[in-house]
Amino acid sequence: MIALSLAEIAEIVGGQSYDIPDPDLRVTGPVVIDSRAVQPGALFAAFAGEKVDGHDYAERAVAAGAAAVLATRPVGVPAIVVPDVTAALGALARSVVERLGTTTVALTGSSGKTSTKDLIAQVLERKGPTVYPAGNLNNEIGLPLTALRVAEDTEHLVLEMGARYIGDIRYLTGLVPPKVSLVLNVGTAHIGEFGGREQIAEAKGEIVEGLPPADAGGVAVLNADDPLVRAMASRTKARVILFGEAGDADVRAENVRLTRQGQPAFTLHTPTGCSDVTMRLYGEHHVSNALAAAAVAHELGMSVDEIALALSEAGTLSRWRMEVTERPDGVTVVNDAYNANPESMRAALRALAAMGQGRRTWAVLGQMAELGGEALAEHDAVGRLAVRLNVSKLVAVGGREASWLQLGAYNEGSWGEESVHVSDAQAAVDLLRSELRPGDVVLVKASRSVGLERVAQALLETTTEGEVTGR
Repeated sequence: MIALSLAEIAEIVGGQSYDIPDPDLRVTGPVVIDSRAVQPGALFAAFAGEKVDGHDYAERAVAAGAAAVLATRPVGVPAIVVPDVTAALGALARSVVERLGTTTVALTGSSGKTSTKDLIAQVLERKGPTVYPAGNLNNEIGLPLTALRVAEDTEHLVLEMGARYIGDIRYLTGLVPPKVSLVLNVGTAHIGEFGGREQIAEAKGEIVEGLPPADAGGVAVLNADDPLVRAMASRTKARVILFGEAGDADVRAENVRLTRQGQPAFTLHTPTGCSDVTMRLYGEHHVSNALAAAAVAHELGMSVDEIALALSEAGTLSRWRMEVTERPDGVTVVNDAYNANPESMRAALRALAAMGQGRRTWAVLGQMAELGGEALAEHDAVGRLAVRLNVSKLVAVGGREASWLQLGAYNEGSWGEESVHVSDAQAAVDLLRSELRPGDVVLVKASRSVGLERVAQALLETTTEGEVTGR
């Protein structure tokens, strides 16, 4: 982050200084919440969690080079003490971004946030230095940590915003107000907590309410293909840009198709021209993500040809999201196990079907969490879709929800060995190791809590001789 003295930081966050011999000492390193990540000149923010209290690691952080600790009590080493470390981080982030005048882009949606964030970052980096979150740091702690990575030369700050309750995104936009806000979609992720799609739309739309008006440069980028998102235009005074495949979308895709490898290709249309895109990512769902990124980049001054080239060359930055790896024996493992909801599950299954033309396909699926009363119907529907897409074998992993996946497949007509229910990840690995054949394609996907990434990792483990142990 930009170099601020400890005295300046204390003033910004309204904190009291303790054991600080030199208030003019500057924080020149990152702001971190893990003492193991401390670098010389860092600021260590101490959080008291359920199992670990960061205050207990304050001395270790300073010994490793931290200039001071942001804490809720004196810790015997240089510290700025505040009532609430989370609020202090937010205040510091807002102050730093405002001082630099960095253009902030914020995005939200029920699915595709992290993949789209990665696309936006890779496109905007062609234009100038861009800061964006690693993974999905999209809450009241992760967002300011990302914002505090901006430097004097940073042109763009890309922030992902998640929500579990009404008001969460309003709080985040208050921390670091965006100039450009993007809403991808309104789906069923967290529907069990919100109670319905309309309530989810209410929460997601807060991201455009925090924008400056059009005459002050505010831009709302909305999905023209999602009625609940399109309707958010009435909730902002910013200029509205529509993206999607709808005919009236300002940024749209035409001639959408998939290559033989399952990678999307299309013609990108913008208000200033058109250009062809062939992506390195897998699955048709990335077309919408790419259009969203293109709309943001167009609004920030990039040409259609620059955008198309950047989209065609963009890769996967975040782990376990449609990571495609081919083993030496020709088995392709698609690790999409970071998270799952009904929309992303359907998209991944369609990508599997496209990638597996002429090959045996395996869908190793587990629970989609936080669906509340919709859980049975949604798991049943995913099982049915796997059959409709002619997935060769469904492996449902886990307890009750997995049984619902298999039940859906059974009710759709999968009565033989096309579907199987196993108890856990290890049982799935054992099954796959015994039955996989060269050339098969395996998709692994579930909510993060299920831990199905272990299945993908086990299938890709090699012996010292380089042989794949998962044959």
